[in-house]
Amino acid sequence: MDILDELRHHENLSVVPEPQLQWLIDSSELVELEDGEYLYRNGTPIDHLWLILKGRLRMFVAQAEGRQTRELGYNEKGYIGGVLPYSRLKTAVANAVAVESTTVLRLHRNKFKEMIQTQDELVQPLVHLMLDRIRDFTKLDQQNEKMISLGKLSAGLAHELNNPAAAVVRSASALKRHLGFEASKFKQVMTIHVSEEQVDKVSELLAQKLQEGPQGTLSLMEKSAREDDLTDWLDDREVENSCEVAESFAEYNITTDDLDQVEEHVSDKYLSPVLNWLNNVLTTEKMVNEIAEASGRIGNLVKSIKEYSHMDGGGDKKKIVLRDGVESTLRILQHKTKSKHIEVAVEMPDHLPLISVSPGEINQVWTNLIDNALDALPEGGKIRIEAEQDRNFIVTRIIDDGAGIPENVINRIFDPFFTTKEVGKGTGLGLEIAQNIVKRHRGQISVKSQPGRTEFSVCLPLDE
Repeated sequence: MDILDELRHHENLSVVPEPQLQWLIDSSELVELEDGEYLYRNGTPIDHLWLILKGRLRMFVAQAEGRQTRELGYNEKGYIGGVLPYSRLKTAVANAVAVESTTVLRLHRNKFKEMIQTQDELVQPLVHLMLDRIRDFTKLDQQNEKMISLGKLSAGLAHELNNPAAAVVRSASALKRHLGFEASKFKQVMTIHVSEEQVDKVSELLAQKLQEGPQGTLSLMEKSAREDDLTDWLDDREVENSCEVAESFAEYNITTDDLDQVEEHVSDKYLSPVLNWLNNVLTTEKMVNEIAEASGRIGNLVKSIKEYSHMDGGGDKKKIVLRDGVESTLRILQHKTKSKHIEVAVEMPDHLPLISVSPGEINQVWTNLIDNALDALPEGGKIRIEAEQDRNFIVTRIIDDGAGIPENVINRIFDPFFTTKEVGKGTGLGLEIAQNIVKRHRGQISVKSQPGRTEFSVCLPLDE
């Protein structure tokens, strides 16, 4: 193999003078790898710049305690990797294994000082390559982080939407059955003969109970006792569907005293159809209210999604109420707070001034900080979100009562790819992305932590 000729035609090195390419060859070593042999493993020191002259390497990382892998792709002939001039890379963050017979030209980092001092035209394309690779790699991992966040939010929203959607379907089906035409019931209602005064008495009771609505204050034993009393009253008067009617009446706080008043104004002949008609109206009202409530919950969730993502606002800055973004984020993450029984308190005064931000980006900051707090908290933990104006800034604090961040890692939590979560459960970019967003808004994010209290502070300027 003519290595010099290979380097002359390399897309990144073709502009380098031949003597400097020859210096690279003379200062390096050739490494021959057989199929299945590793160039390096995740976590091992990276001390070489390397270039594939022949063959290819498979790149992957292990996840879930080594039982699964995440494929990063293949590096083919001509690929330059490892540590590059001025790079701070110390250890490998992935595995590189040959998938066929592979030849690698490898330069140790102890040659970098000489290369920088004497081979400047060789250094330049390597530095440019490093910068391009950092830019591409960071962009890819930021996109992965966003997709992971989106997946978490989607799963939570699917769960949150499923409950009210199922309630709508269930109540609509029950209402359809309830309103189904039955000739016998229709005949009973149509043959009722009552005076206007009698109608008014029943209507007054109905209007009163509908206004008061279903009573949720009764205990199960109290409700059961009331149903028993009502059932006995109805059975004594041979009212049809006594159990169903009693259950509905008990829910709307209709007592036997109320029924005694109805009985005073309605003859025994029409008592059963009148009371069943009354039950029919109450049951219909209840089902319609259930559908309205469930539909309202769906509508609020959709509204929260729109507010959270600002789908109609693009990425431009606009004046917003900061609390609105925090609350829409909390609604999006509600499934997580519910599942861990986390208590969340929002103490953000209404009198805080509007602030000019990119709403979608700032909501991503709240998502990353609150989601991290939820992950760190045990079941039954507490989160407090507070805000205040400090001169020309609004300072928002997200405080949790978890175990805290260890002293030996707290200074690294904003570093890219650093995470304290288990393998496969975090990319280590969430806080770095949050910090970059806050910096783009000319703000500052900081953290203080001790056991029982971790506080992230986000300081954002009010003026443009």
